[in-house]
This record gives sequence, structure tokens and C-alpha cells, in this order.
Amino acid sequence: MASSSKAVMDDVGGREGASLPSASSTDARKRRVSYLYEPSIGDFHYGKGHPMKPHRIRMAHNLVVHYGLHRVMEICPPFPATADHICRFHSEEYIKFLSSVTPTAAEAYYSNPSPPSNALSRNLKRFKLMDDCPVFDGLFEFCQASAGGSIGAALKINHGHADIAINWAGGLHHAKKQNASGFCYVNDIVLGILELLKHHRRVLYVDIDVHHGDGVEEAFYTTNRVMTVSFHKYDTEFFPGSGNVGDIGFGEGKYYALNVPLNDGIDDDSFRSIFRPIIQKVMEVYQPDVVVLQSGADSLTSDRIGVFNLTLNGHADCLRYLRSFNIPMMVLGGGGYTMRNVARCWCYETAIAVDVELDNDLPYNEYYEYFGPDYKLHIQPATMRNKNSRKHLEKIRNQLMAQLSEIEHVPSVQFQEGPPDIEMEAPEKEDEATEHRAQSKLWSGEFYDSD
Repeated sequence: MASSSKAVMDDVGGREGASLPSASSTDARKRRVSYLYEPSIGDFHYGKGHPMKPHRIRMAHNLVVHYGLHRVMEICPPFPATADHICRFHSEEYIKFLSSVTPTAAEAYYSNPSPPSNALSRNLKRFKLMDDCPVFDGLFEFCQASAGGSIGAALKINHGHADIAINWAGGLHHAKKQNASGFCYVNDIVLGILELLKHHRRVLYVDIDVHHGDGVEEAFYTTNRVMTVSFHKYDTEFFPGSGNVGDIGFGEGKYYALNVPLNDGIDDDSFRSIFRPIIQKVMEVYQPDVVVLQSGADSLTSDRIGVFNLTLNGHADCLRYLRSFNIPMMVLGGGGYTMRNVARCWCYETAIAVDVELDNDLPYNEYYEYFGPDYKLHIQPATMRNKNSRKHLEKIRNQLMAQLSEIEHVPSVQFQEGPPDIEMEAPEKEDEATEHRAQSKLWSGEFYDSD
């Protein structure tokens, strides 16, 4: 790593980033990392056959613990966000319904081919609590844990208690102000960013999920205090069908939404060739005070839903590069539907946050059989065509560089004393690994396969 006064050049000619020493360290590498983890998160279950499995977060945490990473960072259970906290972004009507609807009532609607038109059916349709976003047992508690983790991570950054704050249960970037969308009910990212804006003038949001970060972009589309940069598969037939390069923001937010539309099969080298130059230019022009990374793992190779071909190294290079700028950072989860690879990815990226090299041989753990037949940390790329030609990537990069040239260099923003920080009641302290809390009875385990 370069010294604080000099950036080093990476092996493809991009700048490594101005890696300055942390306030907690003088070697320009170590960071104070807070890791927010709710042990019951893995008990929640969207329903039989649903691709979103919160159990993947428990699997990732289990690897974190068995690699010993919990010994080199602060692990803390998040507070559960209240309805009032969540309504800082979402509408009160939506959250009131979300917190009160029951699976039994919703199932009566789902199972009826010609449901009656009543308040329940109208609200399920209105708030889009069906199909990809079903009502399940403990739904609102799940949302409280996810949102509480991201708000708590923001507070760790705001108060100077951490350089990097991680919430793998967060990153639910599709949720809208008045409805659920794409497996996401409450937009923990927007709530976390709103908290960060109380103490920071400019927030950079970077999204590497295979799907466009539409909910976050929409929330900040008209402001220059948040720049959103989303690298994703773009096709009008691929959910959510948004995020073309011409979607650039509006009003004061014009040019502050950057979209990087990609095609199937992008590999590590191709992704790096467009990610690093764009982020380098963003850092130079925008100079954010804090970074939020949505690290959705459905951009990994062999994902059940995703169409990219990134290995752990290619995916984690994004975090490694952002970390090199030594700007306070929140790191969140997101998509990811091959559970064993999601667990591998988020464990590996936790290690990058704390600057620890992991052995490729996985330690024995409670989910060891999921990782066969090789029982290795790293995964190999699939044999698939990369539909992102060098010419295509250069064209996108040039368009985005031109867009960045349109914005004010280090935009001045009116910064006034905002509302007070959210006050939370933290849960009681757990043991050091927070792995042995009495489990809830929401999930029996019977529906999960090895994916």
C-alpha cells in the first residue's frame, strides 16, 4: 500500500486511491471496523421456494466467527428500528399496514383466485405485498433488524466510533417510499444515508448488485448531497428494467446519478476496467465525506438469479479499492441467491475490511457440508460468454466521464444543523461471537436446500 502522500498505480494503470492513515492507525491499512449482526436474522423465511433466504447471513457470520475475524473487530447486535425511525423515509400508511398485516390474512387473499375487493386486498395490491414480496411470519421484525443495522452503522460512522461499519442484513435497495419491491420492504440504505447526512455534506452511494439500485437512486434523484453510482445488468426485460446510462438525475441532482449498464457474463478484468476509472473520477470530482457500498452478491458467478461472472476476487476488488481512499464507509449486503457463495463473499469482504488474509481452505463450521465438494473459500468463474466488449465498456466509460465533467467540482452544499441523531436502546450485550442467542421459532429449517 502506498504511503499517505502518494497513490500507487495498480496493474491495469488505474490509480489505487489516496490511502491515508486512519485516525485509529498510522500504517494506512488498519481500520476500526464495527460489524452489526442480529443472531435471529437467519430464522426469518420468505416462504417455500422463494429465492431470498436470510439464512445466508447466518452462514456468512458463521464463517466470520470460524475464521476468527470477530476477534479483530467490534461485533454488536443492532437496535430494532421503530416505526417512527422507518417513517423518516417511508409513508406512515405503508408502515402501519406493513407492521400489522398477518400471514394468515394475506394467505387467504393469495390462495383465492378471485379474492373479494376489501381493505385487505386493496392494501396488499397498493403496497405490492404479493408475489416477490409476500407477507411472512415476523416480516416487520425482519425489517426492523435490517433497518436498525444500517441506521446503527451510520451512527457508528457519525460518532467517529468506526472507520468501516458493516451490516450484511442491509442493502435492500429496491424498496420504495410507499411500497415493497424486488424482495425489499424497507429501504435500510436510504434510512442510513439520511442519518449520515446529519453529519456529512456529501455521501457517495455505490451499488454492485446485479440489479439496478432503483429505490436509492429514486430517493435522492433531485439532490446533489448524495451521488448514486450503480453498476448493474441493464435490460428492459431484466428487473427492475431501469438504470440506463441516460438516467442522470433531475434539478439540483442532475448529473449526480450515474448508471453503468452492463451485459451478461462480465468477468473480473472487465468489471475492474470500468469500476476503477469511474470511481477514481467520482472521488476526484465529488470528494465525498462518506461512502456507502451496497455489496449485493448476485453479481457473482453461478448465482441462481444473476447473470454476471465475477469471482470473489473481482467482486471484493470494489471494496478493496473504495477502502484505499480511507474515507469512512458503510458496507451493506443486498442480493445473492446461491447461499454458499453469498456466505463466502461476505466473509471474504469482512476480512478485507479488517485487512486479514484468509486461508483458502474453509475452517470446519456448522454449515461445512454446504461448501462441498471442494470446501474452499474461493470460487471459479463459469464457462460463459462475456457480452461486454472492450469497445462497449469504453463507450460507457466515456459517456460517464463526460457526465462527471458537467458537475461542479466539489459541489458546495448548504449545510445546516439537522435534526438530532436517532436515539436507540441497544439490545443486551451478547457473548463475543453473538452466535448463541436463543433462537426464535419462525423457521424450522425444513425448506432450505444447499444453495
